[in-house]
Amino acid sequence: MKTVVSLGLGAAALLMPVSAQAAEACEGAPGGGNAKLIVEATAMHNAVGEVAFTVYPDDKKRFLAKGGKLVRARVAASSPRACFWLKPGHYAVAQYHDENSDHDFNRTLFAPKEGFGFSNDAPTSIGLPSFEAARTALAPSGTVVRMKMRYRR
Repeated sequence: MKTVVSLGLGAAALLMPVSAQAAEACEGAPGGGNAKLIVEATAMHNAVGEVAFTVYPDDKKRFLAKGGKLVRARVAASSPRACFWLKPGHYAVAQYHDENSDHDFNRTLFAPKEGFGFSNDAPTSIGLPSFEAARTALAPSGTVVRMKMRYRR
């Protein structure tokens, strides 16, 4: 009987992360026709500092512009995932790895000092990506956007 109880507790422990994910705190509020946008950073070099996720509305003039963001979330780099409740539609997402947690995207004269990325893994070979390259859809059923963190050191 001891083995059965032990297996039962083991199964319950396996379910804990699932329930924790379901209860994660999101920016915004569910309901009212909102859909859940989950954003995740991949290919992180380390788990130091924070990751900032910034969501921009479907307006290329506001993409990466000062004051142009719709909403932002900062999370520990050890768990680089955030979520937002937003109206279904199109958005663009930018992320950066704020390793020193100074709430600033640090760069040298010619290149970023911290990791960065965009929805659709929009290319940045020369300069910033276009809004069209980063534009992604948020379906009424919700969407998960995974973005590779890029480092130029």
